[in-house]
This record gives sequence, C-alpha cells and structure tokens, in this order.
Amino acid sequence: MAATPAEAESPYAWWRLTVSLALMTLGGAGMYSVTVVLPRIQADFGIDRGAASFPYTLTMIGFGVGGILMGKLSDRFGVMVPVLGGAVGLGLGFIAAGAATSLWQFSLIQGLLIGLLGTSATFAPLVADTSRWFTRRRGIALAICMSGNYLAGAIWPPVVQHFIDNGGWRQSYFTIGAICLVVMLPLALVLRRQPPALASAEPVPGGAPPTSTLGASERPLGLSPATLQALLCVAGVSCCVAMSMPQVHIVAYCTDLGFGAARGAEMLSIMLGMGVASRLISGWISDRIGGLRTLLLGSVLQGVALLMFLPFDGLVPLYLISGMFGLFQGGIVPSYALIIREHFSPVQAGVRTGTVLMATLLGMALGGWMSGAIFDLTGSYQAAFVNGIGFNLLNVGIVIFLLKRARARGVGLGRLSPAPTAW
Repeated sequence: MAATPAEAESPYAWWRLTVSLALMTLGGAGMYSVTVVLPRIQADFGIDRGAASFPYTLTMIGFGVGGILMGKLSDRFGVMVPVLGGAVGLGLGFIAAGAATSLWQFSLIQGLLIGLLGTSATFAPLVADTSRWFTRRRGIALAICMSGNYLAGAIWPPVVQHFIDNGGWRQSYFTIGAICLVVMLPLALVLRRQPPALASAEPVPGGAPPTSTLGASERPLGLSPATLQALLCVAGVSCCVAMSMPQVHIVAYCTDLGFGAARGAEMLSIMLGMGVASRLISGWISDRIGGLRTLLLGSVLQGVALLMFLPFDGLVPLYLISGMFGLFQGGIVPSYALIIREHFSPVQAGVRTGTVLMATLLGMALGGWMSGAIFDLTGSYQAAFVNGIGFNLLNVGIVIFLLKRARARGVGLGRLSPAPTAW
C-alpha cells in the first residue's frame, strides 16, 4: 500500500527513518568486520598485506555493484524486498566466510554474499527510499540515514575485536551472521509500505528551484545527464580512494607501529564515531547551502586531515588525527545523494543514487587494495597517504568545476544564492 503525499515528513516517516538507520548500522558489519580481521587473515593464510586487502576490495566492489541491482529491485518491488534478501545474504555470508579454508574462498564469499547480496541492500536502497519520504528536511534525513554506515564503523570494530580476542575471527563471523538473521529480518518488515508520490515540482534541499523549473532531467548544470553522472562518479571514486587509506589500514598501521591491533580498532571506532557527528552537521549545513558546496567543504577538510598523517605517527597524535579525519569527511558521501536529488528528476533517484554510491564504494575498494600494494612496494604507508592526497585533489577540482557552472546559472547553491521566485 502506497502512502499519501501528506505522510511525507510525518511521524511514520521519522519512525521509518529510525528503522532504516538501524538496518544500515547492522548491515555495515559486512564492510567493517573485514578490516578488523585483516591482520588475522594475513597470518592465518600466510599472505602479504596486499593479498590480505583483496577480500575487502571484493567486498566493496560487490557492495557498489549490488547497490545498482538492489536499487532497481527497490524501485520495482519496494525497499522491503532487497532488505530481506540482504539480511539472508549477510547471515549466510558471515557463517560461510567463517568456515572458509582458503583466501580465494573467503574473498569470493565476502564479495558475493556479504558485499553484492548483503551489505548493498542496506545502503543505496535505504538512502533512495529515505529521499522519497522527506522534502524540506531531506538533507538532514539523508544524513541521519547514512549515519548508519558510520555508526556501524563506530560499533562493529571494537565488538569484532572483542570477539576475536575471546574466540578467534572464525567464531566472530559465526556470531555476526546469527545476529544479522535474527535482528534484521523482523526490522525489514517495517518497510513494507510504499513511499508517497511526491509532486514533481517539489522544492529541493538547499533552496534550489524544483526540477521541473530547472529542466534538471534534460540539461543539469548545462551538461547532459550522462556527463554530470560521469563527473560525479569520478569525483566519488577519487574522494573515496583518499578516504579508504585511514579507514581500511589504520588497524594494520597501528600494528606496524607497535601499538597493537586493539589500539587501531579504537582509532577506527573514534574515526567513524566522529563521522556520525560529521554527517549530522553536514546534513544540517546542506539544507542551507546545497549539496555541491557541502561536498567541497568536506573534500577540502578531508585533504587537510590526510596531510596531518604524514608528520605524526605517535599514539596520542594518531588518536587525535583519527577523530579529526572522521569529523572532516563524514559529510562527503551523503552530499552526492543530495546532489542527485537537486539536479535530476525524482523518478530517477533509485538508479542514479545507486550508481554514484557504487562509484564511491569502488573508490573505497580501489583505495583499500592500492594502499596495501603501495605498502608492499615501499615498506611504508607514507606513500599511500600521499597517493590518497593526490586523488583528493582530483575530487576537489571536479567539484570546483561543477560549482562554477552552478554559479553561472544561479541554481542548486542553496540559500546563499538569490532565491528564485518561479515556484
């Protein structure tokens, strides 16, 4: 049964958002658990750091590609269907991965069951669904929803590390699989209602004109839809190659420095916990200045935090820089979803959001593998940090280009721009 337009931003919409937040937090286990077990996988299978990073890379590729698949399923059958399938994929995937006897088995299970069929169902479909239930507060609603991804990063690493210390990584995977099956399946049933059919001329976040006024589906920012989509995808890959360096390798980095895996897991938890605050703050900001400006702000600050990793490698500085990194970059990925809703037709939200989010996840996958490979070549993570800074600069350049085109047309820049009166 479909909801009525009056139910947008209703108490039910906020309750639905709460459930989506919980589902994304639980589903995020598929993304973050593998980063914590990376040193154990390396030791258990007798492989180098680059090979040990490969399961994470396949997980993120599956996560990204699955976002498009799950987005299409959500557009056709409703969001509940892919989320139910994702719960089953995660549960069975963790149990099967815990029983893997070789690296290739573990990698394939991570990529196919956990990434493609599991975690992907709790990300892009929930983001697109949330965007359809909110209008005036869409920016903050998207930020809250996508905070689940970072809440997962704040909660799961220390939990998984505790399980590993007390029962080994295989038992940890069995336990996580059982949790996913028992908790996620009932929660998914809350999402059975279809979203309201919002008017096509609805105001977009940040005070930009409605899509019908802009002709957004025809020439967004004076570009073809395919060109703008491609630029956003390249920007997404670039920013997330940079983002992945600390997120994927901070545990291994701390182990190499002699601080131990537990300290690295704590830093990852702090990093992603601060990312939750960052996403909420950025959501509030984006409702006022628009998605492009918010993306530029986060990208520039992320580059500053990456630079700070180069001269400092002490325990206390790393705790501080990890928190700063999380606070700076948490609002980047939600900005892409908001930009899609600002400059494309609402009926394209599912597929286009899934495509851009896929690009960000592919960037995480590429960056996770690339950093491990650079470490194997150089014996140090310094060059990997420099590589991330370079990709971050590419992202900043693309965003500046798009902002110039937006400014020239006076669209999509939020309340700092002259308010249009056509609607």
